[in-house]
Amino acid sequence: VEDLLPFATSAVREARNADDVLARVADETGVRLQVLSGAEEARLTFLAVRRWFGWSAGKLLVLDIGGGSLEIAYGIDEEPDAAASLPLGAGRLTAGWLRQDPPTPDEVRALRRHARAEIARTVGEFSRFGAPDHVVATSKTFKQLARIAGAARDADGLYVQRELKRESLEAWVPRLAAMSAAQRAELPGVSEGRAGQILAGALVAEGAMDLFGVESLEICPWALREGVILRRLDHMGSA
Repeated sequence: VEDLLPFATSAVREARNADDVLARVADETGVRLQVLSGAEEARLTFLAVRRWFGWSAGKLLVLDIGGGSLEIAYGIDEEPDAAASLPLGAGRLTAGWLRQDPPTPDEVRALRRHARAEIARTVGEFSRFGAPDHVVATSKTFKQLARIAGAARDADGLYVQRELKRESLEAWVPRLAAMSAAQRAELPGVSEGRAGQILAGALVAEGAMDLFGVESLEICPWALREGVILRRLDHMGSA
């Protein structure tokens, strides 16, 4: 490895002992992690999506559900005109809101209300720019939701178009809510490690698609990691 780009996201960014974690990593490995802000996450993910789809995709709305946060970005250039990071990651919400396995109906209702309220506060910031030409989602959560709803497998290759329709997602949410984590792990494309949090991710995705008026979105295989690499390559090229 000639050039290491080590970074940390919301789990470290918001940890009470973040400084201790960063110091220990540095002491034990010699690696100094760069902690990305939520806005940086959104911008770098947007850059990756723009490079993947190109300029012909027009105005992009990009959604990314991670373990700790939901990133939203909108724009027509390589830098988004608006970017937001909300504390709506699938792992965070599962730990904080869905304590039973399977969750109770009250837990699901409460999480749905919470997610929609958080997202609703940001919609106005994006809607003033007008409707996007193309809505795109990244991250394993969205990829797995699309796979559950019938999209192509990873094994079919990067260049196969994969979509997630809101109608399909809305049909799957109550089914996911009725399943245990072990049952979800048997669904196509859902890994055992993420089976517990796929429902929380689905509730956030459903809320975002509804509140932003998105009927269908396309899955992008590039996300934050590729955005970090692309930014570094850009800097190397201009040096």
